[in-house]
Amino acid sequence: MTRKIDLKDYSLVQSDGVFTLKNINTTIGFVRFNSLGEIEYIFVNPIFRKKGVAKKLLKLVRNKTGKEIIFQKPISPLGSKLLKSLEKWY
Repeated sequence: MTRKIDLKDYSLVQSDGVFTLKNINTTIGFVRFNSLGEIEYIFVNPIFRKKGVAKKLLKLVRNKTGKEIIFQKPISPLGSKLLKSLEKWY
């Protein structure tokens, strides 16, 4: 079983429309969004994939905007794969 990450172990940097999750060494992942809850871009460092990072970032967006998550059309095959894996969640 893959170990899920705990947000308290990492720092969360917030700026207008962006959440970035970091540790002392690297960026774990980030999400760019707008006030409508549309996800413009989401990235998770390959080392931290399949640990629930994308879902945690999306929950932060949903809590911040108070809106249901809307994904813009993926621009890469990897983005399409992520979207498919999240279909059950949102």
